[in-house]
Amino acid sequence: MKIEKQERIINAAMKEFVKSGYEKASTNEMVKDAQISKGSLFNYFSNKKDLYFFLIQNAVNIIEQIYVEIDMSERDIFERISQVGFIKLNIQKKYPLVFDFLKSLLEEDASEVKNDINQLLGTIQKDGMKRIYENIDWSKLREDIVPEKAMNILNWTMAGFAELQISKFKSFENAGVEIFNEWDSYREILKRCFYKNGEE
Repeated sequence: MKIEKQERIINAAMKEFVKSGYEKASTNEMVKDAQISKGSLFNYFSNKKDLYFFLIQNAVNIIEQIYVEIDMSERDIFERISQVGFIKLNIQKKYPLVFDFLKSLLEEDASEVKNDINQLLGTIQKDGMKRIYENIDWSKLREDIVPEKAMNILNWTMAGFAELQISKFKSFENAGVEIFNEWDSYREILKRCFYKNGEE
């Protein structure tokens, strides 16, 4: 399949799955949006489920870029988190629907795919967090703070912050650099709470 045609199919299919969910997603809408024939779509995918899991694997491959681009020599946890944020923003600009699609997976309850999704996402999230926090210098933390608990607090804070931003923008497609300017104010508060006096 030509790259341009593949991208049209991927974007059209993700858009329809995000909008309608797995069960109600219409392959007719996908082929219309991708400007291909239905027969052409099913030359590449045997059924809707096959297409759906191809999209999930494609999204996972795109997200893999985050880990490739992280500067592992940066050992400060707050700088590492900011790095991840900017990498995600650049990915979102290139693939505007990928984070919306991944978000939709968390809300998908169709029995045909739910168990497979939960198993796959659980592995991805666990592995992803481990890689994001690899090689971090925890010696900057106050002595009364346990690194594992610090990671949990940061994960919860990031998740809550992301949820707040999503509610503002409705879609990652509309997100911008201003998000990270706002994140900086939270980052400074967390630094003062977590780090020893004078650490930066």
